[in-house]
Amino acid sequence: YREGADYVRGYPFSMREGAPTAVSHGLWLNIPDYDAPTQLVKPLERNTRYVDAVMTIPKGTLFPMCGMNLGFNRDLIGPAMYFGLMGDGQPIGRYDDMWAGWCTKVITDHLGLGVKTGLPYIWHSKASNPFVNLKKEYKGIYWQEEIIPFFQSVVLPKECTTVQKCYIELSKLVKQKLTPIDPYFEKLGDAMVTWIEAWDELNPSADTAAPAVDSKKAAPAAKK
Repeated sequence: YREGADYVRGYPFSMREGAPTAVSHGLWLNIPDYDAPTQLVKPLERNTRYVDAVMTIPKGTLFPMCGMNLGFNRDLIGPAMYFGLMGDGQPIGRYDDMWAGWCTKVITDHLGLGVKTGLPYIWHSKASNPFVNLKKEYKGIYWQEEIIPFFQSVVLPKECTTVQKCYIELSKLVKQKLTPIDPYFEKLGDAMVTWIEAWDELNPSADTAAPAVDSKKAAPAAKK
């Protein structure tokens, strides 16, 4: 979506109003955001292609969110922006922003909110150490083969009309469906609940819960 742009023929007028943008996922040039194995195979790879565009990530489509060039509407989606139980003392790392992105995308799809990607770009010039990254990512590289299908299959009930309700429901599904992979996901599900409790405690007067949008009126294009 771009201000002043027109829709081509065949695009229903009822779908031209757009949807509120909850997340803006900017891109970057120079050093790509690769996982450790790809870093080791392509150490000199650089991204030089600049695309002057902003696109909406379609409903039902996941994406690997990076926190490096990220903007989000705190009032619309803030309670879902928990970067996971990861880092020192945990069996997985470098999946924190992607975990938040998968959770957020499932919830925005359910509530009729938009997620866009493209502009603005940043210049990424600090490559991380692939050997350090491999230690952090090792289990995640295997787990993601089951994590992604899990998020693709999530269907939130219609009773989930706020971000908080969606996130609590998602935490239950995480514990139920992903704990068989590793007991870590039991702890992660509990941490997701603790996060929402902390959010509500620290935001007692702020109405951060986004109401669901009528999917018949919501367009696949998110306004800037």
